[in-house]
Amino acid sequence: YGMKNQTAINEFILLGFSYRLQVRILLYLVFLVTYMVTITENAIIIFVVKNNHHLQKPMYYFLGNLSFLEIWYISVTLPRLLFGFWSQSMTISFSNCMIQLYFFISLMCTECVLLAVMAYDRYLAICHPLRYSAIMTHRLCFQLLILSWAGGFSISLVKVSFISSLKFCGPQVINHFFCDISPVLNLSCTDMSLAETVDFALALVILLVPLLIIVFSYCCILSTIVGMPSAQGRRKAFSTCTSHFTVVAIFFSATIFMYARPRRIHPFNLNKIVSVFYAVFTPALNPLIYCLRNKEVKEILTKIIS
Repeated sequence: YGMKNQTAINEFILLGFSYRLQVRILLYLVFLVTYMVTITENAIIIFVVKNNHHLQKPMYYFLGNLSFLEIWYISVTLPRLLFGFWSQSMTISFSNCMIQLYFFISLMCTECVLLAVMAYDRYLAICHPLRYSAIMTHRLCFQLLILSWAGGFSISLVKVSFISSLKFCGPQVINHFFCDISPVLNLSCTDMSLAETVDFALALVILLVPLLIIVFSYCCILSTIVGMPSAQGRRKAFSTCTSHFTVVAIFFSATIFMYARPRRIHPFNLNKIVSVFYAVFTPALNPLIYCLRNKEVKEILTKIIS
């Protein structure tokens, strides 16, 4: 990105968590343990789904994919943050910042679509149980996964290409622990209204379309469950949905708070706290939610452990 402007900068400084040493050590340990736990939990889910014939169903096929995504999602931001706790200056080059931003947004967008696909799968299983296996074939599962990944990565490409074409002249300090959209946009010294509008519009599309699919699916699921004659049938249907619904509620509330509102009103430290929640703790929580709420996974894990 050759700039005529002499003050154009080609690296940023990430402030991260610049607290006193004791607090930094505590945060480092919390993040390190969270990272290791997240990788382990999600790897176990992938292993269990792949190697158990009881779980060769679309629902678990998608769950395995979600776990694979979560491993990469947390790996985009956390290793660099952990390294930054002990290095004197937390600098990141412009190109590395854009790469980090691209992969982080891609994986987040992919997760939005994947959660909608999982809701659609539950809708078919509960509202159309007799036609379920005829509709949700291996081929459709594969196509929906390709749609999720391709959609997430292509939307992110458009967002990041607009952001990377801006000029940045300093100050080069990003008050965050990774390159996120709003902290980077706020450092631009050229007119960023187009980049901002494109980003905001695409954020609404990638958040609202999957969210509408999820809401529609759950409305249909709820009305079907309420109409079920047996209490046991209602309980079983509820139990297959609650884990997914919990993950959806946590993920979308945090991402809508962060990305589907105008940029300038962000109080940055609040930004950082919310980011820690969805970039670090959500990938660790999701496998726990799925395993604790899901009877089949719980039984298989208990067998393996015992």
